[in-house]
Amino acid sequence: MANGHWVSPMSDPRPIGPVRVALVGATGLVGRRVIEVASLGDDVRIVGIARREASLPQGARMEMFVSEPDKWGDVFDAVRPRALICALGTTWKKAGRDEAAFRAVDHDLVIATAEAAKRAGVPNMVLVSAAGADARSKTLYMRVKGETENALSRIGFKRLDILHPGLLRGEREGDLRFAERAAILAAPLVDPLLSGSWARYRSIDAGLVAEAALGFALRRAGGRFTHDSESMRRAAREWRRVGETGEAA
Repeated sequence: MANGHWVSPMSDPRPIGPVRVALVGATGLVGRRVIEVASLGDDVRIVGIARREASLPQGARMEMFVSEPDKWGDVFDAVRPRALICALGTTWKKAGRDEAAFRAVDHDLVIATAEAAKRAGVPNMVLVSAAGADARSKTLYMRVKGETENALSRIGFKRLDILHPGLLRGEREGDLRFAERAAILAAPLVDPLLSGSWARYRSIDAGLVAEAALGFALRRAGGRFTHDSESMRRAAREWRRVGETGEAA
């Protein structure tokens, strides 16, 4: 591939392969869980796209393309995935506490990737956003997330699923995030206290979000859908049921 290369942990690809689903943000908490969940079955083969090589979860069965973002469209053109799962995102700290640097990832890169996928004919996109995302929010994080969602809605995917998880539970690779870990430890006590409009901020396991993302990625009904944690839990249960029975969703 021009200006890039790919590495693949696959050993024996099938003559008639499973559905290919592209994934950006493969090194994050949800991205890694998407790889792990998909690798347990034969229905989906993940095609990861990243700017740099990174360690993959143990037992990963996938392809990983490594190139600069301006070449990611070439990957979409080459592999023609059925859907794109976007789990891209940075943190205020990683962005050097710089608004432009934060926006460059959580807005600009997400939109550029989505546009490249749409040009390549990818019909479905699933975005892992955040509970409370709102383009009118006074909080930078939530405002950027909301602006990104609004921009994606104008790109024209046949189906767009936007996931609004609350606090994500799970082990992050090489990222301690002490404040977040403290919040996770407190979640069993705090979650029951969150009711009404606050219920959307309840914690959710990253594995459930990953299962839901995979399930939504394969759905064929068109439209724009926003999912709270309860909707994601239902989709995750459906994903597991289909995996166990082999029945279509």
